[in-house]
Amino acid sequence: MRKLKIQKALFLSEDKELTRAEYIRLVKAAERAENQRLSLVIQTICATGIRVSELRFITAEAVQCGRAEVSNKGKRRSVFLPDKLRKLLKHYLQKQKITAGAVFVSRNGKPLDRSNIWRDMKKLCQSAGVEPGKVFPHNLRHLFARTYYALERDLSRLADILGHSSVTTTRIYTAESGAVHARQIGRLGLVVT
Repeated sequence: MRKLKIQKALFLSEDKELTRAEYIRLVKAAERAENQRLSLVIQTICATGIRVSELRFITAEAVQCGRAEVSNKGKRRSVFLPDKLRKLLKHYLQKQKITAGAVFVSRNGKPLDRSNIWRDMKKLCQSAGVEPGKVFPHNLRHLFARTYYALERDLSRLADILGHSSVTTTRIYTAESGAVHARQIGRLGLVVT
């Protein structure tokens, strides 16, 4: 009897994929709740593709020079901060009277950790109209990767940006939902009659 080989899933489950529209609703919900820090955390992760654990490398100094030097998993890489994000972060730093060190800190001055961010993001789900199963920090990194790949179609560059050693890992990040895949196949126009 021959073993059946099962192909790896080519697309994400739609109930897990965070869309751009849902991301925007999360940011707006954080702003309506007057939680500027959370709004900026969400935008920083999504606009740079960093891991939530790398948020501590987003410092006042990095905001000033436009890039953060990230050390993670025995590797070092530069993460560039978009000008629009830098402008928002500079204003936030000024308002919070932060002149050096981590931008995103708790009340006691320590860098925010994954659990604080995760909990705060979950609180936005209802007011943002986003399913809780889609709302977690790492999904912002996936949205960054899908958005970058849709524009640039450069998997090896994306792997470098995300800090991956292998493009095999990066391929997972570029997976889209089955609905997107179906639309792409439909646009081929290969049904004639």
